[in-house]
Amino acid sequence: MKRTLITLAMTLSVAAPAMADLALATSKNCMACHAVDKKMVGPSYKDVAAKYAGQKDAVDKLAAKIVKGGSGVWGPVPMPANAQVSEADSKKLAAWVLTQK
Repeated sequence: MKRTLITLAMTLSVAAPAMADLALATSKNCMACHAVDKKMVGPSYKDVAAKYAGQKDAVDKLAAKIVKGGSGVWGPVPMPANAQVSEADSKKLAAWVLTQK
C-alpha cells in the first residue's frame, strides 16, 4: 500500500506541472491558434520544441515572441502580440512548450 501511494504521489508531481502549464496556455488563449500535437493556425508545440531544441536562448526567444508577437518564421500568418501575458508567465509557457516531444 505504501509503495502504491509513493508511486501515485510521484506520478501526480510530474503530471501536475504539465497540466498547470496547459491550463495557463488555455487561459491566455494560446490554444485558440496552437495545439500540442497538430498544426492549427500556428505550429504545434511539438514542432516548436523540435525547431528550438538545443538552443540555449530558446526560452527567452520564445517568451519574447509570446509577448511581442512575430512573423515569417512559420509562414505568412503572423502571431499577434500578447501584451497581457506577463514576463514570468511567458517564460513559464515557453519552457513548457520546449518540453513537448
